[in-house]
Amino acid sequence: MTPQTQLSFPADPTAWWRRLCPLTPQISLCGDLHENRRRAAAQLDEWVASGVTHILDVRSEFTDGPWVAKRAPQLVYHWVGTDDHGGAQGPEWFDAGVKLALESLQDPAAHLVVHCHMGINRGPSMALALLLAQGRDVIEALDAIRAARPLAAVIYAPDAVAWWHARRGTPGETAADIARVRAWFDRQDISLSTVARLIRAVR
Repeated sequence: MTPQTQLSFPADPTAWWRRLCPLTPQISLCGDLHENRRRAAAQLDEWVASGVTHILDVRSEFTDGPWVAKRAPQLVYHWVGTDDHGGAQGPEWFDAGVKLALESLQDPAAHLVVHCHMGINRGPSMALALLLAQGRDVIEALDAIRAARPLAAVIYAPDAVAWWHARRGTPGETAADIARVRAWFDRQDISLSTVARLIRAVR
């Protein structure tokens, strides 16, 4: 039986925006690189020092790919952008991101950082899809994401679940797992209003 974990959001969300948060030995979560290039360079150096070898950027609004290629050419940068619109995220987005992530992680020395803008919804939701593809239970994976990154709301978790069961060929299990996710949201007090408050607090 999966434990019914109650987690809490950080008292100071801004302190978590660009903090590198290890999720597994090969996967970390974060917000984006700072818009100030001097500070972004220090942040990127921290990522490299932490062992990061691959970046999966899931923002639609910006890419740091060309700058990272010049500043740290040893890093592999993937860009699979989508909007943080609060609606459904399509399966093609999860397909693209998880495919690149799994290919990257075939190297046992690889370390992938998954990030969006603030590390609240898109990045953690893509990380959830990745953990599902690696065989993790959805609630266990959500608990791991929130424990690693308390700022994460993972609002697109139901879309990740629907994507995974469609790709796995188990659509009959979708409704039950989405119900489990909704109950998890309730326990964590996660809703669109919660997400709006977090975004305002971080900005």
